[in-house]
Amino acid sequence: FQSKVLHLSFARLLGSPVTLPETLLFVSTLDGNLHAVSKRTGEIKWTLKEGELFFTPAFLPDPNDGSLYVLGGKNKEGLMKLPFTIPELVQSSPCRSSDGILYTGKKQDRWFVVDPKTGEKQTTLTTDASENICPSTPLLYIGRTGESSNLADHNYKLTPKSTFPHLQCCFLTWVSSLIHPEMAHFASNGDGLVVTVDRDSGDVLWMQNYGSPVVGMYIWQQDSLHRVAHLNVAMETLRYLTFNSQDIRMIKWKYQFPKAPSTTKTQLVPTLYVGKHASAFYASSSLVHEGVAVVPRGITIVRIDGPTTEDVTLAESGECEIIPSTNVKYPQGSTFSSGNVKSQWLLIGHHQLPPVAHTTILRAFPHPLKKNTETVITTKTNSHTLDDVRCKRFSCYVSTHKISTVFTLCRMKLTIKTEVAGNIQQVKQHLCREENELTFQVDLSSDLLSHFPLSVDAELDRVMIGKISFNPKEVLGHGAEGTFVFRGCFDDRNVAVKRILPECFNFAEREVQLLRESDEHPNVIRYFCTEKDKQFYYIAIELCAATLQEYVEGPRLDHLNLDPVIMLFQAMSGLAHLHSLNIVHRDLKPRNILLSLPNSHGNIRVVISDFGLCKKLSVGRHSFSLRSGIPGTEGWIAPEVLQEEPKDRPTFAIDIFSAGCVFYYVVSKGKHPFSDTLHRQSNILLGTYCLDHFKEENHENVVGKDLIEQMISGDPQQRPSAQHVLKHPFFWRREKQLQFFQDVSDRIEKEPAEGPIVFRLESRGRTVVRTNWRMHISSPLQMDLRKYRTYKGNSVRDLLRAMRNKKHHYHELPPEVQETLGEVPDQFVLYFTSRFPNLLLHTHSALRICSHERPFHPYYHQSSGDCMQ
Repeated sequence: FQSKVLHLSFARLLGSPVTLPETLLFVSTLDGNLHAVSKRTGEIKWTLKEGELFFTPAFLPDPNDGSLYVLGGKNKEGLMKLPFTIPELVQSSPCRSSDGILYTGKKQDRWFVVDPKTGEKQTTLTTDASENICPSTPLLYIGRTGESSNLADHNYKLTPKSTFPHLQCCFLTWVSSLIHPEMAHFASNGDGLVVTVDRDSGDVLWMQNYGSPVVGMYIWQQDSLHRVAHLNVAMETLRYLTFNSQDIRMIKWKYQFPKAPSTTKTQLVPTLYVGKHASAFYASSSLVHEGVAVVPRGITIVRIDGPTTEDVTLAESGECEIIPSTNVKYPQGSTFSSGNVKSQWLLIGHHQLPPVAHTTILRAFPHPLKKNTETVITTKTNSHTLDDVRCKRFSCYVSTHKISTVFTLCRMKLTIKTEVAGNIQQVKQHLCREENELTFQVDLSSDLLSHFPLSVDAELDRVMIGKISFNPKEVLGHGAEGTFVFRGCFDDRNVAVKRILPECFNFAEREVQLLRESDEHPNVIRYFCTEKDKQFYYIAIELCAATLQEYVEGPRLDHLNLDPVIMLFQAMSGLAHLHSLNIVHRDLKPRNILLSLPNSHGNIRVVISDFGLCKKLSVGRHSFSLRSGIPGTEGWIAPEVLQEEPKDRPTFAIDIFSAGCVFYYVVSKGKHPFSDTLHRQSNILLGTYCLDHFKEENHENVVGKDLIEQMISGDPQQRPSAQHVLKHPFFWRREKQLQFFQDVSDRIEKEPAEGPIVFRLESRGRTVVRTNWRMHISSPLQMDLRKYRTYKGNSVRDLLRAMRNKKHHYHELPPEVQETLGEVPDQFVLYFTSRFPNLLLHTHSALRICSHERPFHPYYHQSSGDCMQ
């Protein structure tokens, strides 16, 4: 068949660890540049130039998130939004839309090696070629994955002498996880103006113009770029707000402003801004105030008579430009007269949010190949009319000294998994959307924009499939093989809806079966139901508040004050439940461990999620093969999975290894035992780890280091089972620690000194008691011990006996001794473990010989061996 081809591309970038010379803010602009600017002043320190971006005149991309808009249509509908983005097209390709467009997609990776001090690009590493350099830590490594999609219209007819028109649309986004800094950034749609505001006070900190519209802002934290939320505002509105703040020195204003309103309340309306870059157009969401002219829906060119004022003018190049005015009125029904895209004049400025085009992605190709106008996914129309939705507004106060606005933003995250040991892993990309509130004196007259920049008519686009409903615009995440996760509802309950492509139905059914089998445990994500239509498979699961990674790295969740030890215990409890059902998770990492929403009592659970790579082992089996590929995420994969010639097949122990990395990640607040992302997997294969967080020798560090070193052992047979991990002293409260010391002392009281139990206890005992434990206790306690019996200062057994006796006779002790020891049990046991940090771990290891005895069942897992087989 004959076709017309259009090429679109979308890119996202990652980073690697480096020490920056100062606190920098990275600003990505529409012209393809990445500016490293001072976080304090906004002044440009250096710029990484990647060349101009190319746009097609037929499609209008949103450079912020990859959304696509089209102009016109068969019925001259005007500006319309396509119901999918470029990343979604690439995930779903090869595919075909219901209006006859065929899509193919590809991704291309490259690394930019940059000097962090000067911004000088040292080299570029690609899959095609790379220069001979040896990466070193002083350099900044920024990885970019470009996504492109080819579009072909089989209905387009070519003459015998004509050729396929090839158009390219490119836009970049430097993407990583989003954080919530102390500053709020407002960016102009039409130029490069950025206003940075203090989140707490609302004071304007600095203003800078970067010469091209801003499409992304980032900071460097730990070992990667982290996206910083910024709000797109009309040029006129941004200058209007800063002009009224009167809080900073005046700059030369390019536009005239309306006189100060009689009221301080400013209405901000969501719109779609259409701008021009080079020779083509782009579109992005934007907020405007009432002083900005907004083009009604359906208009693509004004009629010959134009608007009713002179504030809309026609530039020499043929575009219409709007000067801000409150009096511009467009005739209803204005439209264009030519169906040729090249002859259409586009009205540059702010438009009412356009409708979504009624087209869907079809996986099956009907025979013969004809255009299919059937809408596969039916939508449920809300009882509200479109006018009702339009009339709602987002209110904010503008004071005379501060910008006092409140906006709720969207956050987006993408995780890239790279190729390991010559095997292409199953890629799992998570586009995690959260709300980020910039709190400057809230006046929210409507919650309509609580998820801006989603369309105002979001409720009108709700999809109903059986008992499940969701809005395709409320994307919570992306998964492997074109999987999407949306916010949705099931039986009036908020849920997460996982949408899976037809070719993955078998995997989806397996995942559902595993969810049904395992979700009775409180620390495994809950499953609700499944639905299916001609196009997708839908799974409704529990909606959670955040990932473990977001909790650890995001300061926004600090107020939850969750106990890390309890969180890890719950996560391990969920994993132990899976293992008891012969289920190996195979992709355990911070992003697959979620924090539930608070229940009626305010309690939050930690749950294991994402069963896409899980493996159910048959009864009697404890290992699995790797014929279907390498499971997991780079940096969290156990070494035996990647070894060319492993001694044995992988077992449940791979989950324990990943969990050990997660444990250290949590207790160290974001560090990884195997270093940074660039060297992590190679260090895992070499067995080279670093647990610097436990450098100081105290009780908590000694116990934590012991557990994690066992879990990340290079030998899977030396790793403890999940049940053994749960019994480790790392999870013991101080009351249980004291009870254990007492039970041990009672057990060995009558044991002969040459017996095996006392021998194990006293082996290396001088290190435990620090040569002579009597020299390390306070004077009141020393004097009290001399009154009753003789204690050997070099004996662990005598130290435990002294602890037991003082605990039994605590209320008979002199007041000064009670004050020294503190209250029972917490302060009492802390008194001894703080002075002898190895005491608990050493005693627990020595008394393992008695683990089969009933008094010691609470302290040891009862099995045939101590380590995982």
